[in-house]
Amino acid sequence: MDLSIIIVNYNVKEFLQNLLHSIDKATKNIQHEIIIIDNASDDGSIQFIKSKFLPDDRITLIENKENLGFGKANNIGLKHAKGKFILLINPDCLLSEDTLIEMISFLDKNPHAGIAGCKILNPDGSLQLACRRSFPGPWTSFCKVTGLSTFFPKSKIFAKYNLTYLDENKSYEVDAISGSFMMIKKDALKRVNGFDEDFFMYGEDLDLCYRFQKAGFKVYYVHSTQIIHYKGESTRRSSIDETKIFYDAMHLFVKKHFSSFLLVEIILRSAIVVRKFFAFIGKKKLIIIPLLVDIILFESSIYFAEEIYSSISKWGGFPDWSFRIVYSLPVFIQVIILLVNSSYKKDSLPVLRTVASILVGFFVLSSITYFFKQYGYSRAVLLITYAFVFFSFISWRAVAKLFFKIGIEGGGPDKKRTVVIGTNKEAIQIAQKLQKRSIDYHNVIGLIGFSKNEIGSKSEQFEILGTTDILNRVIKNYNVNEVVFSSEEISYSQMMAIVASCQKENIEFKLIGKSLEFIVGKTSVSMLDDIPVIEIKYNISRPLFRSVKFLFDILLGVVTLFLIYPFIYLAVWLGKKPTPFTNMVVKIPFVVSGKMSFVGPRKSNPDSEVFLGKKGLTGFWFIEEVKEEEKLEIFYARNQSLWLDLEVLGKTILKIWNRN
Repeated sequence: MDLSIIIVNYNVKEFLQNLLHSIDKATKNIQHEIIIIDNASDDGSIQFIKSKFLPDDRITLIENKENLGFGKANNIGLKHAKGKFILLINPDCLLSEDTLIEMISFLDKNPHAGIAGCKILNPDGSLQLACRRSFPGPWTSFCKVTGLSTFFPKSKIFAKYNLTYLDENKSYEVDAISGSFMMIKKDALKRVNGFDEDFFMYGEDLDLCYRFQKAGFKVYYVHSTQIIHYKGESTRRSSIDETKIFYDAMHLFVKKHFSSFLLVEIILRSAIVVRKFFAFIGKKKLIIIPLLVDIILFESSIYFAEEIYSSISKWGGFPDWSFRIVYSLPVFIQVIILLVNSSYKKDSLPVLRTVASILVGFFVLSSITYFFKQYGYSRAVLLITYAFVFFSFISWRAVAKLFFKIGIEGGGPDKKRTVVIGTNKEAIQIAQKLQKRSIDYHNVIGLIGFSKNEIGSKSEQFEILGTTDILNRVIKNYNVNEVVFSSEEISYSQMMAIVASCQKENIEFKLIGKSLEFIVGKTSVSMLDDIPVIEIKYNISRPLFRSVKFLFDILLGVVTLFLIYPFIYLAVWLGKKPTPFTNMVVKIPFVVSGKMSFVGPRKSNPDSEVFLGKKGLTGFWFIEEVKEEEKLEIFYARNQSLWLDLEVLGKTILKIWNRN
């Protein structure tokens, strides 16, 4: 047998189907077997594989009862492998049609080669740096940790770890390749005895390459063929602490191969600790940064309160001996209250919780001064301090959410301006399904064909905007940010070439599963058909969201009713031609009475099984002006929040202003 393909699967059944489809195309003239080792997936992978691909004489499924890790699971597969060559590949990869032929040919022509990897692309077309690496020696690790390799990517001295100074379009010997794709000579593998099972995940590929070189074999990066690797899908769908396991693996690698050199081990271990620290900071930045900002703002509020009250009264300010307590204990108490009340989250900036925490902090500190009279200088200072705290804490969070889209849960529709590659029946079916989705917002602006004669014509309701040869131009002309492939009309090699050519366009490429059931992207896998509306729980129906929306409508409505409504009403009464703005303002009484909302659907639908909101003065139907209003109304109902309403109102005002 020519080739044994070993795949370790863990909770990525959708990606696995696409990989097996690409393998089928890449093994047309290769005698092969496929060995799938499932590491106790709980997403239905076993049932999925059995129903979709078995029985098949070429496929062997091994079911582990627990997650044994990457190396140990691969070793189980290696015991069953019969091929002259062995491919270890992650399930979240896609092969080009020529990948396997090219890699086998390369290993055949290079007798000293024991293991080789090909060019690996990220889903956005950029090179995945891990596909060619050096071992983490002391200087290499120092440059990586300090960022010198990033600042000087073309320097042979500083950028050795990821070899970014080398041409990615040339083949050469390297220290190590990525475990996501490893083509190995079976005879060579026998001399290194497979993976070291002490590595649960990560590091085992470095260790294997190191032992191949120790055994006298060479490791190669081969540029002549390429694959796409989605990277990290299994860990994203598990409770595994990816950061901890990665750096534990680096510790193990250092201990195993560099422990005889004390200085080397100290340097490497220090580098790993530093990287682990920054990785932790990166994951928790939406907790740490707001915490630091709040501390600075609280301390500043105390200072300004002291200065303001001192300037308007005879009070001389805090005595010197009290500074340590005054500038440490109150902020400590307030921060503890914020933390206990979950006002700091890794994925959002809660405002209501922050408001509640500030109020609690104010009453707690007011009470404490009764027991510690020596620090009860002035109620006015405390009031001024908390006035500043309230305004500053809420203001910076509002700016972060509204203008920088940081810390928003939900948010407005992600405007996916989509083109579908293909013009056949399947491509049209894909475009139609995307257009109908209400879970997210796809604006399918057209199709991409393969012949220039098709440009400008229509296939069903979709215009053919261009060909794959001029896709970059189409992307720029139509502001496209999403490209969807169908594997039925275009080869995987063509996909890779398109992705590689568009790596500077900031495009998300997605692939539709062969059965048209799901869509696979860089950051998500989702069903192509919507879940029935009745099964979805919407924000608009949740008591907290409804209460906040009601209070917002009443408060803004009352302010508008007193400050703006009389003038607009008078202008309309005097016969001034109505505008979209005046039409909205004259309906403010309906908002205050609770019959309407500032933001909502164009029409109320009392007969609907699901509440989508009160009729709105404005909404996505006004700012987007699209035909699929129902889809946008469902999207709004699912994701409604105070910040989304403010965003819609802001865009409404801008739209009205631009019209004038």
